[in-house]
Amino acid sequence: MSEQYDVIVLGSGPGGYVAAIRSAQLGLKTAIVERESLGGICLNWGCIPTKALLRSAEVFHQMQHAADYGLAAEKITADLAAIVKRSRGVAKQLNQGVTHLMKKNKIAVHMGEGTLTAPGTLDVKGEKGTETLSAKHIIVATGARARDLPFAPADGKRIWTYRHAMTPPEMPGKLLVIGSGAIGIEFASFYNDIGAEVTVVEMMDRIVPVEDADVSAFLEKALTKQGMTIKTGAALEELKAGPKGVSAKIKTKDGKIETGEYSHVIVAIGIQPNTENIGLETLGAKLERGFIQIDGYGRTGVTGLWAIGDCVPGPWLAHKASHEGVTAAEAIAQELGNKDVHPHALDRNNIPGCTYCHPQIASVGLTEAKAKEAGYEVKVGTFPFIGNGKAIALGEAEGFIKTVFDAKTGELLGAHMIGAEVTELIQGYVVGKQLETTEAELIQTIFPHPTLSEMIHESTLAAYGRAIHI
Repeated sequence: MSEQYDVIVLGSGPGGYVAAIRSAQLGLKTAIVERESLGGICLNWGCIPTKALLRSAEVFHQMQHAADYGLAAEKITADLAAIVKRSRGVAKQLNQGVTHLMKKNKIAVHMGEGTLTAPGTLDVKGEKGTETLSAKHIIVATGARARDLPFAPADGKRIWTYRHAMTPPEMPGKLLVIGSGAIGIEFASFYNDIGAEVTVVEMMDRIVPVEDADVSAFLEKALTKQGMTIKTGAALEELKAGPKGVSAKIKTKDGKIETGEYSHVIVAIGIQPNTENIGLETLGAKLERGFIQIDGYGRTGVTGLWAIGDCVPGPWLAHKASHEGVTAAEAIAQELGNKDVHPHALDRNNIPGCTYCHPQIASVGLTEAKAKEAGYEVKVGTFPFIGNGKAIALGEAEGFIKTVFDAKTGELLGAHMIGAEVTELIQGYVVGKQLETTEAELIQTIFPHPTLSEMIHESTLAAYGRAIHI
């Protein structure tokens, strides 16, 4: 006899465990299946532990510049083993927190490999054998893994993925980072701050290529000033790992082949969805490049089968996965007769993106270039950190905020930031977009002084020729 539920969630990352909690809150009998650790990649090997590493690097950086604040600090060193230990402790604490939330919400946890065997049926192979679970609705939240270079797969010794980079066997002396998306740039920033010699290779014509071009240019200048070597428009031709290092051949933008020797390499060239061998083909789910195709609510087109998170089309962000989890749970509850929930389809234009390098990057909505490509006539306002009193007082006067409006309607189309704590500031614009605000509401809003948030106001004013402090 199989165990029967209303909802089974396959995968317990920030999409899966949130979907399970919301399902339970709505009175649905819920189970979650996890093959490794509750919390998935984000809590255990992704978002959270990497931010712990980056925080250590940030404090180390500030200590090295103590004199700038009228302070004295001598013989400052970075203990990589201790930094990693702290990071793992943070991950363990949050893993235990998710375990508590499962118990609190009376969610059944089944540890093991889950496979879809028929509509509404899931086999879970664990340490004690295989058990069969049944549910009216199954949510696939299996996430993704790092994509390997086909000619030089990660070995954990000299060639690393993000997972190896979080628990390094040794401190890299000369580090090559392949890829300048959020993951690549964050690790480049971390290791550069604690003393490695870092080179970043990006095949596109600029780093962090999904960001606004002005942000990319500013970041490249900032990282170069910090001592990094940045190679854009460059392609990795060859990578050979040996017992003492890695030899790389890189084709530069001018067509020349450069050979370099590095102690370690981090490969950050994208992700591969975990959708193989879980029975999706058996049920007839549609996949493209391995990603499960869904509608705005997480429906796959197969009755009772839903999907969320990194195993579906991007952007591949934890907060997007969590939002999808809530949306899917509420849509399921609605289908099961709950008339008090009113789920809304996901609007990808309102999903913020954050990169925790030094300086930080944050954005939401259309870049200036994308807005123009879409046919908008735009008004753009930019305000620099150097014009903000709080930023100067903090000793963090590097960066700017850029805001893009529809010139005809005043609609907020996008916002793009680089500088200290912009990953916290971006939410002001995200709320504004969700409320479909125009420049009028932002201009009329009173921002507290002295705060970094005043730059949101000034950037909006600048778009309309009204900036006060520059």
